[in-house]
Amino acid sequence: MGASFESAKELREVIDAVFSMMDADSEMGPKLRDADTPQRFEFSDFDVVVNIRAAGQDEEGNLHWEWSDDVDWKSKVQMTMSSEVANRYFQGKENVPMAVARRRIKTGGDMKAALALIPITKPIYEQYRQYLEREKPHLLV
Repeated sequence: MGASFESAKELREVIDAVFSMMDADSEMGPKLRDADTPQRFEFSDFDVVVNIRAAGQDEEGNLHWEWSDDVDWKSKVQMTMSSEVANRYFQGKENVPMAVARRRIKTGGDMKAALALIPITKPIYEQYRQYLEREKPHLLV
């Protein structure tokens, strides 16, 4: 189905880069902050969890994320998927509604809110692919 991460460390490094790109983007970052949709992503093949939310008034940037379930906020949306599916998604190669229907992505919480974020995050596809071309070509699909 696609390219695989070599380790949980590499997955975390790459997802940190993705969230950093979204956070810093002048269009996506403020829109994601304003959407204020806390999410929990679980990557089933590495048993790794990241929680992400809008940055607070006293925090820098637009987004804040922690690689832990020990956070002081509740996710509005929960998604469980393999790292391979996540990699395909961030490259624009995984259709979320289809992946949910086929159980490649298991969801919980407010799916309407999650689907509303897709148009906001569309610019990440090209940025992520450029990042992979430069840094992690083995992950391109």
